[in-house]
Amino acid sequence: MSGRGEHGTAILVEGASDRAAVLTAAVLLGIDLAASDVAVVPMGGAMSIRRFVAELGPSGDGLTLRGLCDAREAGYYQRAGLPDAAIFVCRPDLEAELLRALGPERTFVVLEREGDLRLFRMFTQQPAQRPRTLDQQLHRFLGTTSGRKEHYGAVLTAALAPAELPAPLRGILHPLP
Repeated sequence: MSGRGEHGTAILVEGASDRAAVLTAAVLLGIDLAASDVAVVPMGGAMSIRRFVAELGPSGDGLTLRGLCDAREAGYYQRAGLPDAAIFVCRPDLEAELLRALGPERTFVVLEREGDLRLFRMFTQQPAQRPRTLDQQLHRFLGTTSGRKEHYGAVLTAALAPAELPAPLRGILHPLP
């Protein structure tokens, strides 16, 4: 934050993959977060929201607070005092939103470009993965290796056109002060 205090915005996200997606979406939408005095803050999990709201909200720096969360975590954000209009909910989560927006074929193109398509094909042959749907396999694959979720939060978002961005990503970035 640039120190303008009450004019700034903090976008509270659960983790690094969400932060990577929001930062990439801002670039796609032509939004300069720094110039807009916006910080994207990973909290290390949705259960930390109360602490962040207490530290950054009206009793703290007086920032405008917004939150991006998975559907199952929305209650934490509401109970922490964020107004419904400031909570942007991914259904069921951000990875699913991105995978749905891209569709399987375009997701495979991204996996190939990133050098992971062969690994994904091997992953789908594991006995535990065989009964799962393609969407379930893709979703699970993103979380199997340290750092993969964060990496794909950015590259899956970057593979979308601005108009294709999932509604929660577009919503949390518009309108910004």
